[in-house]
Amino acid sequence: MPFLYFLRTIILGIMALYSSTLFAQTINFNALKDINNQKANFYIKNNKPTVVKFWASWCPLCLGELEQTEQWVQDKDFAMVNMVTLASPGYLGEKKAADFSQWALSLPYKKLPILIDTEQTIAKSLNIRVYPSWVLLDSNGQLVKVVKGTLSKEQLLGVIKNPDAPIQKASTTFYKADTNSEHKKPIRTETIYLAGGCFWGLEGYFQRIPGVIDAVSGYANGNTQNPSYEDVVYRHTGHAETVKVTYDIDKLSFADILEYYFRVIDPTSLNQQGNDKGTQYRTGIYYTKADYQPLIAEAIKKEQTKYKKPIVVENKPLANFYPAEEYHQDYLLKNPNGYCHIDLNKADEPLSTPSPKGFNMKEYKKPSQSELRQRLTPEQYRVTQESGTEYAFSHEYDELFAPGLYVDIVSGQPLFSSDDKFNSHCGWPSFTQPIEKTVVTEHKDFSHNMYRIEVRSQAADSHLGHVFPDGPADRGGLRYCINGASLRFIPYADLDKEGYGEWKDKIKQK
Repeated sequence: MPFLYFLRTIILGIMALYSSTLFAQTINFNALKDINNQKANFYIKNNKPTVVKFWASWCPLCLGELEQTEQWVQDKDFAMVNMVTLASPGYLGEKKAADFSQWALSLPYKKLPILIDTEQTIAKSLNIRVYPSWVLLDSNGQLVKVVKGTLSKEQLLGVIKNPDAPIQKASTTFYKADTNSEHKKPIRTETIYLAGGCFWGLEGYFQRIPGVIDAVSGYANGNTQNPSYEDVVYRHTGHAETVKVTYDIDKLSFADILEYYFRVIDPTSLNQQGNDKGTQYRTGIYYTKADYQPLIAEAIKKEQTKYKKPIVVENKPLANFYPAEEYHQDYLLKNPNGYCHIDLNKADEPLSTPSPKGFNMKEYKKPSQSELRQRLTPEQYRVTQESGTEYAFSHEYDELFAPGLYVDIVSGQPLFSSDDKFNSHCGWPSFTQPIEKTVVTEHKDFSHNMYRIEVRSQAADSHLGHVFPDGPADRGGLRYCINGASLRFIPYADLDKEGYGEWKDKIKQK
């Protein structure tokens, strides 16, 4: 048995017995103050565990829970802990510090401690990506547990009493950090299960990637139910240490997730990653939707061109997944200097082909179907490739009127200017004309027992929507009714950076 593996096993045993670590992360609130300029130590007393609720002013779930949280702060059932809330101005779409404080002072919850972390250091150090999120610290300020989403009183009391116990909770709908819209849009997510050696490192790595909502360590595709760590390691239950990755499909494509995955594993190493050996450390991509199988196969085939040895990454449906014990969860958050076989800094490296820039921007060519299925979200693929129609009022671009350029989500070809966008109240982004006549094509459409004029992109032949003769009369009388899922918006300030500087003269800075 390799020495590092032996040492890791010893450390795990100590953790399991004593629920403590050698390198625990300590959260320091000394520099923080609340919205009334009161120091944090007024609320956080020594020799007590501390519960911190992270929230934002734009989060509907958070706002709906403020009154309840204020009640819990005063509830004698929570007398055994310090309880505070924390906001991070400037982080994840939050208001600037002065604006947030002024807004928060107008709230009716005068007994709710609202700490402000203007440097955003605590939220960043804990990889807080969604709101609300809860953090439990022990009496020494060391991280014990992170929980994403809404908790009931009974659940929170259960977490405080026994942090190692699993939480039975309904899935939470998280919302986008969009301060410009009165109608908050939920984050659309997908989930994939990735095995890549010790799950501590793979979980910590994916937690750092923008667009990843959550990463959970567990055991997958074994032959026993509810295995323990000892079952998996010593009793050979056939499980692989696996991370359940949930991600925002509007920020990351499936291809992005696979590219991040392949950059931190050795795909040719059988049953070993780093110093860890055994079938539980095999590599694998386990899916819950059959459509993913050919996409994974294509990605593996592409990856194989980089190696002489055959790739041994499993491409299989998920048979089962059991979350690992609590002391495994968020291990590298709790133990920043703990064992890890992965270079976490690779999470900060840009992808080789970032999906936000589309495909082959200069030539605006349509990629292969396999690449399309990897790069586009299911909704984007359905709309652009299968002539689908999104639900009215469902896309954020319907209410977006900032200056910028709208390009084809498939090819990156410029299609519409914000100057020509207007509020048609029909539920879809509407324009009076394309940015140039040649960038779209028009086709007769007799589907659904109607006669309409379909609009498609010139370069990639993406289905965009339809054009109708009921637009503003003083601007030509046309209404290009376009699916938001077929477009990508580039703000005016980003045009040069994104490679579209030559189109700036088509857009006014309103």
